[in-house]
Amino acid sequence: MFQKILVAYDGSDTAKRALNTALSVARLYSGELDLITAREPLPHYVSRKQGESTPAGGQADDYFRQLHREVMTVADEAQVLLHPHLLHGHEVESVIAFAKEHRTDLLVIGQVGHTSILRRVWGGAAQNLTRLAPCSVLVVK
Repeated sequence: MFQKILVAYDGSDTAKRALNTALSVARLYSGELDLITAREPLPHYVSRKQGESTPAGGQADDYFRQLHREVMTVADEAQVLLHPHLLHGHEVESVIAFAKEHRTDLLVIGQVGHTSILRRVWGGAAQNLTRLAPCSVLVVK
């Protein structure tokens, strides 16, 4: 049923719960798990500190790669084949494009709580992913 599972991961508590749920589903259905971390690039005028030649985003990439190493250990222990991906771009757009391109069967995401006012003005990432996903979505609280 769910052979190609995708989990959006940023290292938050809700993302960790979503990861654990995705690992359980992958084990249950003998599926493979893709893990996406999306980093929105900073505008050029703020991406460099004065006098530095390396963009500040490099530190964010290092952080996310460390998260991927930690997640790979958890997946190995759960005996689930996991493919980590670090994408640069808007989080919702990146996840949706990946899910379409890779023909994902199930997207697993953590719910991030915002006040009802913020949700009406901006819309949460979880809400947008649920609405735009080309596949079934499991939202973990």
